[in-house]
Amino acid sequence: MLDPCFIPFEQTIADFSLPKRFTFPFYYQPHPLCLLASEELQNQLTIDEASYDFAENGKMLGVLLVKDNQGNVGYLAAFSGKLVTKELSVVKNNNLTPFVPFVFDCTVNGSYFQQEQAAINSLNAQLKELENNALLTQQQQTLAKLLIESEQEVSQRQIQLSARRKARKGQRSQALESLNEAGLLALQERLAKESVNDKNSLKYLKLAWQQKLSTCQQEVDKKLNQIEQIKSERKNRSVALQQYLFQQYQFLNSQGEEKDLTELFRDTAFHKRYGVPPAGAGDCAAPKLLQYAFKQGFKPLALAEFWWGKAPKSAVRQHKNFYTACIGKCQPILAHMLSEMAIDEDPLLVSNIAEDALEIVYQDEYIIVVNKPSGLLSVPGKTIKDSVYSRMKEMFPQATGPLIVHRLDMSTSGLMVIALTKSANQSLQQQFIKRLVRKRYVALLDGVFSLANKTPAQEGDISLPLVVDFDDRPRQMVCFETGKVAQTHWQVVENKPDQKNKTTRVHLYPKTGRTHQLRVHCAHTLGLNMAIVGDDLYGIASDRLHLHAELLELTHPTTNKSITFKVDADF
Repeated sequence: MLDPCFIPFEQTIADFSLPKRFTFPFYYQPHPLCLLASEELQNQLTIDEASYDFAENGKMLGVLLVKDNQGNVGYLAAFSGKLVTKELSVVKNNNLTPFVPFVFDCTVNGSYFQQEQAAINSLNAQLKELENNALLTQQQQTLAKLLIESEQEVSQRQIQLSARRKARKGQRSQALESLNEAGLLALQERLAKESVNDKNSLKYLKLAWQQKLSTCQQEVDKKLNQIEQIKSERKNRSVALQQYLFQQYQFLNSQGEEKDLTELFRDTAFHKRYGVPPAGAGDCAAPKLLQYAFKQGFKPLALAEFWWGKAPKSAVRQHKNFYTACIGKCQPILAHMLSEMAIDEDPLLVSNIAEDALEIVYQDEYIIVVNKPSGLLSVPGKTIKDSVYSRMKEMFPQATGPLIVHRLDMSTSGLMVIALTKSANQSLQQQFIKRLVRKRYVALLDGVFSLANKTPAQEGDISLPLVVDFDDRPRQMVCFETGKVAQTHWQVVENKPDQKNKTTRVHLYPKTGRTHQLRVHCAHTLGLNMAIVGDDLYGIASDRLHLHAELLELTHPTTNKSITFKVDADF
């Protein structure tokens, strides 16, 4: 009997070669069989779209090429996160065939998770009722009013007693001149009794108010303590339930070793900062697929994930485009799950740029202008040391400046200015800070401009604030609340609507210099809505990213003359 989640291919795959190694999940080109599996799944989604809310809300889906126990090659399918119907009710696993089940299903009725969640919801309801209690509000208002009244009355009494004390002092001074010894003694005795009576009067007034305030405060405290007790219980139960949830997410590897989320994320920066794994960890498509394959004894062969449906407001996602697994939520999990498997090498760990690929466009004793090739870092990375900086350092060991003044993305080619002296670096830095440097990039976009792109014009401005996607570095996303200002001017250079591969060549003028600014501004639905050709983060990967810094205009730090450099793109 076939596994209910194992999907045989609809057509023969005899002419396809199986992958020799498993997919490196954070940078890959989908295997042809994964492309075929994705196409079949997408066709089925189109037919069954009315059943789910994929298209409206958008989902990352994945396919896992596997070989079952009988040697049959097929694939598994999964979606990231939870799934809802059009009525927004959570769908149970037994209604999700052929999608693989959750690693842990917290939606099962009557489960410990559901019971505890119900208890926490009950505490929330109690809190809401207590905090909105009209009697508590009235008592707090009464207490505040009594406190003001007590302070006013005590203050008035103190003023009165101060005046009386001053009057008694005056009587004593006059008596020294007008009364005999017997009369003076009688006066002092009377004034002393008045002083004692005044002090007692203030004392008893304060005691009366203290008793009245204490009685009212006790009534308020009784209700506030009840609220704090419920909050404390809610917090303890929530923490315990969260830990329980993390422990239920047990992930296998090919050797049958299991680790839960807490163990997998213990040494990550996120866990060290927040004390817990990130929300949603374990519910992504890739871990679901591998977990099911290992549990069923299937051999994983290759993986691919694609976006289906409407793009989210912040991140760049294109319908049917393939994307890699997210770094923040998936890397610790997949590192364990794939630890005993032969997987493709990470192409980002190796620099294959020839030494002569870094062309020197201009050179004097103060500055150098180079044409950086695509694929070469501007500065050394964590794993790759080869960079513009390291090459310049080797070529010009006598340089006194920090060399790097500005950067280009690893995937971007084009002009960079290098400072050989400290004074040149300071001058150039100020020009960049004050935005006195003119930069022009040329990019090839995947598509042509039309009304569908919301802009039939031939030029315009994009202002979309950017912030790093903490769950999926180094990707950036648009955020109007916390993002940094990012502005780009664009101009259409050439439209090629008649070609088989429709493209548009544009000039891009960045007014700010945010990470991946041009790439996001081109690909985002609120930008040009067309990714740059070859963009492996925001579009479709190819031989290279078709983005080139072709023009650089600045003031020479020594001669103060304007100089312009231009190098055409090789695409």
